Amino acid sequence: MTHVIDGNDVASRIENDLEDCLETLESAGVTPGLATVLMSDDAASETYVSMKQEACDEIGIGGFHRELDPNAPAEKLRETVEDLNDDPRVHGILVQMPTPNHVDSRRVLRNIDPRKDIDGFHPENVGRLVAGNPRYKPCTPHGIQKLLESADVDSAGKDVVIVGRSDIVGKPMANLLIQNAPGGNATVTVCHSRTEDLAEKTRGADIVIAAAGVAELVDGSMIREGATVIDVGVNRLEAETERGYDLVGDVEFESAKEKAAVITPVPGGVGPMTIAMLLYNTIDAASVQEDVPIDLP
Repeated sequence: MTHVIDGNDVASRIENDLEDCLETLESAGVTPGLATVLMSDDAASETYVSMKQEACDEIGIGGFHRELDPNAPAEKLRETVEDLNDDPRVHGILVQMPTPNHVDSRRVLRNIDPRKDIDGFHPENVGRLVAGNPRYKPCTPHGIQKLLESADVDSAGKDVVIVGRSDIVGKPMANLLIQNAPGGNATVTVCHSRTEDLAEKTRGADIVIAAAGVAELVDGSMIREGATVIDVGVNRLEAETERGYDLVGDVEFESAKEKAAVITPVPGGVGPMTIAMLLYNTIDAASVQEDVPIDLP
């Protein structure tokens, strides 16, 4: 029988395990603080930020939110980030992407203090990840490692195909999986829009991680019997529902489930883990910046 990983359950267990870390910090007079910055009127971005702040409230992390006019000059966003860099109450900074077209998102990421870059996107932190000494593991790839661990899927020696080469998932995921470290030691192939015969590549994989942002790109015919399938995609498809759409992943779930031994659903798979690992990284950042040792799960 196929094991469908419950991402909500795994995320909840991680958040419960983080309570001991929070108690240690609080006993030292430290409350971890996460600042979110939104410069968009995109409904999905607003929802994501709201979910992150709610998660902070629930676990006991201080939340700081800055909302900027999407039409404001790029300088306003830079000034906001610099203010948060200097705020001792803030240990982690997350600028919600995408930013407006007139804002250079890469420059924004460079402006964040690398010690507070809990997404791991600052060039210094990317370099540390590639070198095998990450300051913070990027949230979604780290969450995927935790999901694999929860299902007793060991990546060591396995052939992994990642579909998608984004800076957020594909590239850091590949770097984590090739490291000589727990949750790594895999042989990794990264596929993208120029890859020829994608199905041939995915059928040869022990683990398929779909993160291309294309609805139901990978179906059951592209999965080998007994493979592990991790679906990172969240896509809206028009449907005759109250919302007018359904949320689907980059994997056609029903046909892939027939082949896979382990699979994640959408929603309820990778998504909750991204938020859990954001909390994890914020607590880690507070520990380092305030020099209070903790035992992270």
